[in-house]
Amino acid sequence: MDEQEHGPLAGFTVGVTAARRADELIALLRRRGAAVVHGPALRIVPLADDTELLAATKKLIGHAPDVVVATTAIGFRGWVEAAEGWGYGEELLRVLRDVELLARGPKVKGAVRAAGLTESWSPSSESMAEVLDRLLGEGVAGRRIALQLHGEPLPGFVEALTAGGAEVVGVPVYRWMPPEDIGPLDRLLDATLSRTLDAVTFTSAPAAASLFSRAEERGVRDELLAALRHDVLAVCVGPVTALPLQAEGIDTYQPERFRLGPLVQLLCRELPGRSRILPVAGHRVEVRGHAVLVDGALRPVPPAGMALLGLLARRPGWVVSRADLLKALPGAGRDEHAVETAMARLRTALGTPKLIQTVVKRGYRLALDPPSEEKYDG
Repeated sequence: MDEQEHGPLAGFTVGVTAARRADELIALLRRRGAAVVHGPALRIVPLADDTELLAATKKLIGHAPDVVVATTAIGFRGWVEAAEGWGYGEELLRVLRDVELLARGPKVKGAVRAAGLTESWSPSSESMAEVLDRLLGEGVAGRRIALQLHGEPLPGFVEALTAGGAEVVGVPVYRWMPPEDIGPLDRLLDATLSRTLDAVTFTSAPAAASLFSRAEERGVRDELLAALRHDVLAVCVGPVTALPLQAEGIDTYQPERFRLGPLVQLLCRELPGRSRILPVAGHRVEVRGHAVLVDGALRPVPPAGMALLGLLARRPGWVVSRADLLKALPGAGRDEHAVETAMARLRTALGTPKLIQTVVKRGYRLALDPPSEEKYDG
């Protein structure tokens, strides 16, 4: 199979629930051939009620951390201004002067210096991965690290620090809310329920909770759980993100390193490994989510054709009646002529008509090759 041409995720559709860094994740998936359905499950708003931020600030003043990570300029400025409003401004700045202060990129560095502070270090790239690498390189076991949160948790950041033995204290400058436009999340939910998604990715626990909440509002929570338990892969960036899913009895998949790159690599292994590979009419046929590889060549197939092929592939070599195939067609009604039309389009899409045989007056079957010495990994 020549994956250089079409990528290891070609023929698969992946759902993305992330709000932050969604563009980065979507680009990684598309570069590897996946189709993507993006339904942000959250939006990030400044804290209207500052009680959580006040409590975190007092906690840090009372027990200074070893490291403070400032992640956004607006968030850092908002934190210092809020502390000044409560009468804790000087005390907070005194703590920040005495710790290792890491600023994520030039904008944050500007906000740190505007507050009369000097950062210990800042990456030029605005990359939290670089910040994480520096912290892990220094060693975090036994260290207390305060992390100025910027809305949706950073994919895998807290998990990696905790796994390294650090105590992480969140400084919540923002709050998670449902998205203002619920349409994209509903489309992702519908695609999960209809099994047109092969996997859904989660980069934060609140995003998973928000998806369940929306399903509950629409009265489809049980259907969503059934889809994620049995048919649609739930892939999480790390163990903290996976908790809401595991609590519902959903098996989750996580990369060993809690980053977006390894998460995509995991999908590149898992999804092709779940596809059905059959020797048919002298060809190697691999049935994927919305496409088929015929001898390694990618053949996109319309949804109706995939529904028919999926049923034939589940009963390889057996004749499947038109009545059974009609039941598998989405919204086909009772006219068996719809099966013939969809079958003609499927054969055209596959580019090799002899893969599917018509059995007169009985139905259709995949022209499965007899067993031979040649092996196909299924």
